Amino acid sequence: MGQEIWLLLDSRAMGGIERHVEVLATGLAAQQGPQARVIFLRDFGPHPLKQRLDAAGCPWEALPDSPMALLTALRRRHPSVLHTHGYRAGIQGRLSARLAGIPVVSTFHAGDPGVGRVRVYQALDRLTSRLAPRIAVSPAIAAQLPQPVAVHPNFVPVAAEMPAHPARPRPRIGFVGRLAWEKGPDRFRTLATQFPQADFSLFGDGPLAAEVARDAPSNLTLHGFATDMAAVWPQLDLLCMPSRHEGLPMAALEAMAAGIPVLAFGLGGLPDLLGEGAGLVAPPDDEPALAAQLAAWLDATEAARQGLARAAHARVHAHYGVAAGLARLRPFYQR
Repeated sequence: MGQEIWLLLDSRAMGGIERHVEVLATGLAAQQGPQARVIFLRDFGPHPLKQRLDAAGCPWEALPDSPMALLTALRRRHPSVLHTHGYRAGIQGRLSARLAGIPVVSTFHAGDPGVGRVRVYQALDRLTSRLAPRIAVSPAIAAQLPQPVAVHPNFVPVAAEMPAHPARPRPRIGFVGRLAWEKGPDRFRTLATQFPQADFSLFGDGPLAAEVARDAPSNLTLHGFATDMAAVWPQLDLLCMPSRHEGLPMAALEAMAAGIPVLAFGLGGLPDLLGEGAGLVAPPDDEPALAAQLAAWLDATEAARQGLARAAHARVHAHYGVAAGLARLRPFYQR
């Protein structure tokens, strides 16, 4: 198994890191050379990522919940490199790889400081980050880490041609993500109240689900967690990301790849992604400015909206495709 690249994460549910690992694993599987094996640091039972990897023919396994399980597996099977994703996988993965003599690299995805135990893990993650080459998905995240740090954005599959989207009598605006404070679902509900002329669809689950649903306006629909985002994107005309913290969200990249423009606060890697007319950006936490951007989009002609959609698709196709992303990572796998 010495030619395998192990992609390590600690995961209970599907999110941006999990989607990134899926795209990375399937991208490596489609190319000649070392193949990827996704390693779950702990086994939490059925998981959407496991199902998707099975469907794609990508190998995965879940380790026993033991502090020594990863170190034992590394020493016994000698993968060519361990690539960690997320703070818990990063901390344990770097320490275990160093002890086992296995090359290791870590990608840092999170742009929020975390609370409670998560804040402690984030601090330990940064403290131990010197044990491996570091990759950040945005300059803002890179600035929080010991230097040097390579900034390599997330990437997604994207077709050369933008999917067609029919005009609708009522625009459909979407939110895709965890219903937690840092993602701003409460702000999305406020926008739905401000703009009754549009339909707002919220895809996701999390601790704020009940609060967002309480007294929600009639034009806001909560769909819960979506297992198949490919079926969701054709239902939307605009993705809104009113987050309080961000890295470089996979949802934004996937929306743009599907020809759905993005409205967001300028956090993490979003200003680079959405700049130069590829999206709509408001200053961080400036909710009136975000609402003004949405109002302008709603008032725009269909031709103007389609032009923004084409610019969004073109940006992702040119700079955030799988081939470009794998090319940026390849030197880390060949060290």
